[in-house]
Amino acid sequence: MSRAEKTLEQVLRGAADANIRFDDLRQLLLHLGFEERTRGSSHHIFKRAGIEEMINLQKDGAHAKPYQVKQVRTVILKYHLEGP
Repeated sequence: MSRAEKTLEQVLRGAADANIRFDDLRQLLLHLGFEERTRGSSHHIFKRAGIEEMINLQKDGAHAKPYQVKQVRTVILKYHLEGP
């Protein structure tokens, strides 16, 4: 199982949103076909064709912010995303 698959499983489980590493969540979104644009040094904005929502991630130390992990989970479930 790849790192992206493990992160996807962890995000979908929803049991530990505060423990998702920022870099792992970022790599998951890239694995799912999102394009990344960095604004300044702290805002990472992800877009994908066919998806209305833009995802904005910010680091909280080494981890992603829990509410942003929840937003990623919502988009994954809404659009049934599993891979590129």
